[in-house]
Amino acid sequence: MVKSWKTYLPIIITALLVIILIGMGKGQTSFLGLTLQPGQKAAQKAIDFINKNMLQGQTAVLGDVKAVSDVYEFKLKIAEQEYASYVTKDGKILFTSGVDITPATSTAAAASTTTTTQAPKQTCVDLTKANQPLLEAFVVSQCPYGLQMQRILSEIVKSIPEVAKYIKVEYMGDITNNKVNSMHGDEEAQENLRQVCIREEQANQYWDYISCHIQKGEVDSCLTSAKINENSLTTCMKDNNKGLAYIQKDFDNQDKYNNTPECKNDPTKCAVGGSPALILNEKAVSEFDFGGRTAEAVKTVLCCGFNNQPSFCSQKLTTEQAATSFSETYSSGGSASSGNCN
Repeated sequence: MVKSWKTYLPIIITALLVIILIGMGKGQTSFLGLTLQPGQKAAQKAIDFINKNMLQGQTAVLGDVKAVSDVYEFKLKIAEQEYASYVTKDGKILFTSGVDITPATSTAAAASTTTTTQAPKQTCVDLTKANQPLLEAFVVSQCPYGLQMQRILSEIVKSIPEVAKYIKVEYMGDITNNKVNSMHGDEEAQENLRQVCIREEQANQYWDYISCHIQKGEVDSCLTSAKINENSLTTCMKDNNKGLAYIQKDFDNQDKYNNTPECKNDPTKCAVGGSPALILNEKAVSEFDFGGRTAEAVKTVLCCGFNNQPSFCSQKLTTEQAATSFSETYSSGGSASSGNCN
């Protein structure tokens, strides 16, 4: 005789309880996805802070969460790009990056995306000098941190227009089969190409376009407000002897700065390893050695590249940390961000 399913009910309930208890023994508080795992509450609090204070026009979404030493490591996704960040277990302190400083023989894991050795901070004396210095800023146009650097440079140029001739924004990527590639896909690649064409053929309108585009990511309205000749721009972007040739020079520069044994052995040591990356007089430099992602810090970096500093170097600019991603204001009022896209 076939037994009723009710006969097996006690066995089923017992098995389910065992599964739940095993999961709880492993530090989980969820079953069948009904409740949060440990760390998700703290990570979601960090995500809420990022969306409110650090991002405008985009939204970060919470991904995987795991405990790493004394913090939670969590993944956040912004426009299909995933980033690792960290939050203390009480949910009070957010880290956008980490460096593992535990000894090599230790089995303890610290919050870290990569294990690196901290280089000593550079000073103004350490930076290479020139009569006509050039600060190159490598970015991609939809990276939250690349936009942050463009916002800083735009603020500097707005405050001190004569600085523009000493600054060049360049773009990361490559070309395959006459097609520009960028880390966040074709839309970003086309925007990189658009900005290069404006930079090369309508240079006087470049910063007007950038200062508009970094606010909401709009194209058509910014082309209009910056008074871009759209027929010339379209021709440039479609003519391989113009647009592709211009942007290929950026990629050649990117490769030149990365063509070192250190970079080939360890991508974290590439001079142009992520967006943004600053190169002063053909040498890598970190804005964080001079105050972080602020207009004053980046202006100081540039001024340190002069043999004889011009008078504008004494002009003080804002020391507020610039907002990441698209933002209608220079600063979001949030904490400093040291991230990049790579």
